[in-house]
Amino acid sequence: MDRLLQLEVFSRTAELGSLSKAAETLRMSNAAASRHLSALEERLAVRLIERNTRRQWLTEAGQELLQRCSTLLNELAEAEDAVSDRALSPKGMLRVTSSLSFAMIYMAPMLPAFRKLYPKLDVQIIAANRYPDFIEAGIDVAIRTREQEPDSNIIIRRIGQMRRVLAAAPSYLATRGIPAHPADLARHDMLVYNLANDPYSLRLSKGSTTQTVRIAPTLDSNDGQIICGAARAGLGILIQPLYIVQNDIAAGKLVPVLTDWDLPLLTMNVAYQNRVRLPAKIRVFSDFLVDHIRAQSDAGIWIETP
Repeated sequence: MDRLLQLEVFSRTAELGSLSKAAETLRMSNAAASRHLSALEERLAVRLIERNTRRQWLTEAGQELLQRCSTLLNELAEAEDAVSDRALSPKGMLRVTSSLSFAMIYMAPMLPAFRKLYPKLDVQIIAANRYPDFIEAGIDVAIRTREQEPDSNIIIRRIGQMRRVLAAAPSYLATRGIPAHPADLARHDMLVYNLANDPYSLRLSKGSTTQTVRIAPTLDSNDGQIICGAARAGLGILIQPLYIVQNDIAAGKLVPVLTDWDLPLLTMNVAYQNRVRLPAKIRVFSDFLVDHIRAQSDAGIWIETP
């Protein structure tokens, strides 16, 4: 049993890049985690992790062991799921990553009801607009706006496709005017999410007509909440998914423009690692999230949901 725990400490330390984070994940002290790691290296008579005051890295032996023991530990967890009461009562820690906006608007409000159903399952949300590596970051579930994943070991479940809108504060439109045609956007102050696909080129369509406009941003940012805050303050016209700005539009803080033109839809997926048997905690969270979005979203936000 100690051998298995040693492997778990090593695997978590390698995946999270920190012995202290591994100890926290495994609910043990840093000293205990260090003892397990040292015992493993002593038993194997090889150095697995090199470290200094600033960082740590795997040795060649450590890289080989991580590859082998990760597979072993995953298969063991799946076997336990198959025969234990986790299928009915998932427990442990679920690590989820999504954009800050998605986490605030959809995930955080649903957690009380989710935890009421699954009180033994703790949730950690990592808000990130870039896509961290599943293994390196210890991620169980990721919410992503990708049509497909470059890694064949990642499974995607489509949540749906959502509308994107152009909108600005009434104060901005009163001063600068309301654009009547896509070409007018080139003369406006634009607030751009710079992690979007081709963020400085807007393709809008109306019926069979398509217009592409190059824009120079007054503000670009890697976070939608920053862009929304600037738009509410009157800085310019934003381009955002409707679910992010729906409340501001309903409250009159933002006004949609060019509503007779459509921007390309944005695809939202749940992504997780390919497993022989999907862990129950991932399955119940994914199901609950999709049902919550379907029940709580206003009409017109999502074009397609499961």
